[in-house]
Amino acid sequence: MTTTLTPTRPDRAQRKAERASARTFRQKASPVSTGILIIGAIYCLFPVFWVLMASSKDSSELFSTFTLMPSTHLWDNIVQLSQYRDGLFWRWVLNTAIYAGVGALASTWISAISGYVLAKFEFPGKKVVFSILLMGVLVPGVILAIPQYFLLAEVGLTNTMWSVLLPQIISPYGIYLARIYAAASVPTEVIEASRTEGAGELYIFNRIALPMMGPGLVTIFLFQFVAVWNNFMLPYIMLGDDKLFPVTVGLSGLLNQGASAPSMYTLVITGALLSIIPLIILFLVLQRYWKVDLAAGAVKA
Repeated sequence: MTTTLTPTRPDRAQRKAERASARTFRQKASPVSTGILIIGAIYCLFPVFWVLMASSKDSSELFSTFTLMPSTHLWDNIVQLSQYRDGLFWRWVLNTAIYAGVGALASTWISAISGYVLAKFEFPGKKVVFSILLMGVLVPGVILAIPQYFLLAEVGLTNTMWSVLLPQIISPYGIYLARIYAAASVPTEVIEASRTEGAGELYIFNRIALPMMGPGLVTIFLFQFVAVWNNFMLPYIMLGDDKLFPVTVGLSGLLNQGASAPSMYTLVITGALLSIIPLIILFLVLQRYWKVDLAAGAVKA
């Protein structure tokens, strides 16, 4: 005598219990936390809104009209800024894009390989190196600007693009983030399997580990790009030729001229508005790469 076993289905009570347990994980947003987030958003976005409103005014309206009242001179201010010294402002923008783009790419790759080595290799002094790295995270970059100036002056690199690029290639914070992400996202089993197949260490890093670390590296790149884009003190100390200035230093020079030429204030505000647009575009483009668990399933359990 044979019996046929049919798969049992959960009854209605069991389904209700499952739905009830699932609802326990759906916590409603607290009004207090929502209010704090709204206040924080207003605090961060209000200066951008003010810059947008102020950049639409001419020099006569800037200090004589209501602060948040828009006007119709935005395009005129952009044209006037573009004509300043034969388009020097756009030269500053190009310089800033070179400093931030090249510096962030180089810094991200160096951070990635350094963090990968610290996470996946064992070597004497590893803990000491990591401790020194953590101390480097705590040191403000402004403190190092003067020593870096003297070092680069010894080899004749001051007042060149290299004097801005080289000090920003090494990022202790980027290496720290890469080390954490490499430890979490790159399975050791995948590395061992690749070594068994005869792959070299550099090949494993570039072809296997680097794609797995992609979302984390996008974050490091964005942090470093914004940091270089907004950097003021280092290029201010290193550079003397205004044709090599980034936007921050160039607009600072225009601001200093505002005491004798009030019309410069509108150019500075308009330049500040234009300078944040590339950062907004970069964020919108890169946010789609922030995916988690990219390497999930690469190793069977």
